[in-house]
Amino acid sequence: MTYNDLPDNPYLLLTPGPLSTSKTVNAAMLRDWCTWDDDYNLQVVQKIREKLVSMATVKLADYTSVLMQGSGTYCVEAVIGTILHENGKLLIIANGAYGMRMIQIAKALKIAHEAYIVPETEVPDILDIKRILDSQKDITHVAVVHCETTTGILNPVMEIAELAKLYDKITIVDAMSSFGGIAMDVSDWGIDFLVSSANKCIQGVPGFGFVIAKTEELRKCAHQARSLSLDLYDQWEVMEKGQGKWRFTSPTHVVRAFLQAITELEEEGGIAKRQERYTQNQRILQQGMHEMGFKTLLLNHHQSPIITAFASPKSEAYSFMKLYNLLKENGFIIYPGKVAQGDTFRIGNIGEVYPADMKRLVEVIGKVKFW
Repeated sequence: MTYNDLPDNPYLLLTPGPLSTSKTVNAAMLRDWCTWDDDYNLQVVQKIREKLVSMATVKLADYTSVLMQGSGTYCVEAVIGTILHENGKLLIIANGAYGMRMIQIAKALKIAHEAYIVPETEVPDILDIKRILDSQKDITHVAVVHCETTTGILNPVMEIAELAKLYDKITIVDAMSSFGGIAMDVSDWGIDFLVSSANKCIQGVPGFGFVIAKTEELRKCAHQARSLSLDLYDQWEVMEKGQGKWRFTSPTHVVRAFLQAITELEEEGGIAKRQERYTQNQRILQQGMHEMGFKTLLLNHHQSPIITAFASPKSEAYSFMKLYNLLKENGFIIYPGKVAQGDTFRIGNIGEVYPADMKRLVEVIGKVKFW
């Protein structure tokens, strides 16, 4: 099969990931690679590692990156399970499913932690976090999700990390659904460990995630991981010494596709331009849905450009599966809601998706009466 033989996708994935990807990203997976060969390790893996750091900060000498097999959650668990020493205590700030998942990870690994849980449609209160840090001096690390795709809310990570640094805490940011789609500088924001995944805003395919880490902090983590396969320090050390070598079998095809995805991000104009497209997608969607009577779950100033949650209509004419099947028949896939306190559905604005696609989506939804 060649590039021209690749079938067109039957529908766009309007989800928080996996996303719709370009044919050229898919085509990059058509070749086999040897995990011991420099064509792969130096020309693919090391290039990716360097590019990720340059995307994350201008202070290249202070940060490094590590690639890790598995989904984004594997990387979150690798970070939590590796960087928390035996006397460490983690403050987890949660206002959605992925913050709650970090709490699950801490419990499973028997890591001392404090959970600050906020309603899903609200952002964490900086004063509450300050009170916790004042009262619990044994907290050593602070973890928060940047874009919580449960609702699409964008948390004030920069302010949280700035506060954590005033208390000399190590910061962990789950930027799974934001890195590559929202401009940030990990050094300026005070982030020590940022976690993301190949199949999000960089628009690669599933199979691995990555961690961008402050090098001096990662160096302190030798021999304290609670897992063999999820030992972040060991993975980094092998990649450093082996010039791109992985400890265990590398997902070669999806790694090569990710390098192509980074190239396409650069060709688009970088993160700022991609954020501009995602923002335009979200605005078209939200405006069109509002005109039809759908209500967004979040206030505008909390809404990210990544994914939008809508309250389900309170009408006998509406069901999620009716909407889902209608959109699938017309070339779109959306997500059910994940909010505990209400019936919702979610529509992603990211991936190989453009404003014209969002306009067509709104037109399709507008053909059906849900009230």
